Amino acid sequence: MLSARFMSGLLRLSPSVLSVRAMSAQPGDGYTFETLAVSVPKDHVFHVQLNRTEKLNALNKIMWREVGECFDKLAEDPDCRAVVLSGTGKLFTTGIDLGDLTQMAGIVMSDDDVARKCRALRKIISSYQESFTAIEKCPKPVISAVHNACIGAGVDLICSADIRYCSSDAWFQVKEVDVGLAADVGTLQRLPKIIGNQSLVRELCFSARKFFSSEALQCGFVSRVFDDKDSLLEAALDMASTIASKSPVAVQTTKIALVHSRDHSVQEGLDNLANINMTMLQSEDLRISAMSLMSKGKTKAVFAKL
Repeated sequence: MLSARFMSGLLRLSPSVLSVRAMSAQPGDGYTFETLAVSVPKDHVFHVQLNRTEKLNALNKIMWREVGECFDKLAEDPDCRAVVLSGTGKLFTTGIDLGDLTQMAGIVMSDDDVARKCRALRKIISSYQESFTAIEKCPKPVISAVHNACIGAGVDLICSADIRYCSSDAWFQVKEVDVGLAADVGTLQRLPKIIGNQSLVRELCFSARKFFSSEALQCGFVSRVFDDKDSLLEAALDMASTIASKSPVAVQTTKIALVHSRDHSVQEGLDNLANINMTMLQSEDLRISAMSLMSKGKTKAVFAKL
């Protein structure tokens, strides 16, 4: 907790200036994709939807590429402070498009020697991995909102998100073993750290059995379950709006620190955050937040773009 004396000192660090640069008149410009629909329903909140409704949002090679491109762009967009990721139509996603599997099978069955086939396959696999890792690397918090089915690559996708919500009709399946594959785009690396139960993770990944919203909530895969898609999206957008109202310096530093700490020791995480915060503690956002706290809500904290 910050003491009143400490916060009073912060107020003397710089003039009392609450005005900030105006938000772009048209946030979201330039986010035109073939397989994604991007909108800005609330201030600083971007809504990214998987948008191959007629194909049940199956991930083809265009969508794989566009997911990475979209989140790379969101990472640098000063208008964006939080993201909701959902799917259009009757379900979230059926996973990888079988046409992409056919393309990879064509490489395997080609007359090229093994070195050249391996090189081609690794290039495809790595590009798919990087596409979903872009969600994790994006410093803006990402809330996935899943309704109905989330299969195979869909589980890989939402494992890269920061927060997972779902509707009561949602179900999940690590499907890859059923098509003769080991999941290679993030589930096997991230799911054990999300759930924290090695036995359950291995059961789900070895058997490809479905697990439903109640079990997903119980094991910690999702943090909240809602009655239907409409209430799910409303809650996800409201939470994204709450996050977007906070200091972008504080929120984005927090995400970066959490991702780093997941894969490092406690001491390494502490050292990393000390290095970050020796800069971030000098941000104007700290003074603005302190003013708002001291006013007990009478002064709204308004933060500049980052």
